[in-house]
Amino acid sequence: MATEPDALPLGPYDRVIIAGLTGSGKTTLARRLAEVWGLTHVEIDALYHGPNWVPRPEFLDDVTRFAKTERWVTEWQYTSKGAGDIYEPRAQLAVWLDYPWKVARRRLVRRTLSRSLLRTELWNGNREGSLLRLVSPDPEKNILAWQRKTRNNWRERMPAALERNPHLTLARLTSPAQTDSWVAGLRRRPPTSPR
Repeated sequence: MATEPDALPLGPYDRVIIAGLTGSGKTTLARRLAEVWGLTHVEIDALYHGPNWVPRPEFLDDVTRFAKTERWVTEWQYTSKGAGDIYEPRAQLAVWLDYPWKVARRRLVRRTLSRSLLRTELWNGNREGSLLRLVSPDPEKNILAWQRKTRNNWRERMPAALERNPHLTLARLTSPAQTDSWVAGLRRRPPTSPR
């Protein structure tokens, strides 16, 4: 696993998946990599969640469609729903935001409060729930409880995920500062020449 700054892959890569604890910044990093490497960012939550948070029946078809394309970046999620079986074999680079719990927690609290107070539309008309939900102990209703329940998932699952996908190059990033430094040093894709 590449974690030392000098050992981190610099790309460019064509197909990228980003793992990390809920709230760690997967989508934000996906947008940044899309800009640096000229990739299409496919926000996988937008494919999964239909109106009223009902899972979209077309989800796996949509995942198959984008995974067949040549250049994309997405969040490494919904593996239990079958999505990983579709995009993992096509991905080239896996980025793991393996941040300390307190960093991801702080980011998730800030994001949840902002989305709730501003009534920000997320995907397909859905909005963050009421702040009252944050006192629910049920991880299905409370994003903070969900984060606590799943806080060690990637540390437990990553070895098997890499064994299942030996073709993947891994960049494990352990702090936002390391991520910023890595992104700043990435090799940009050369511009394509006009035809």
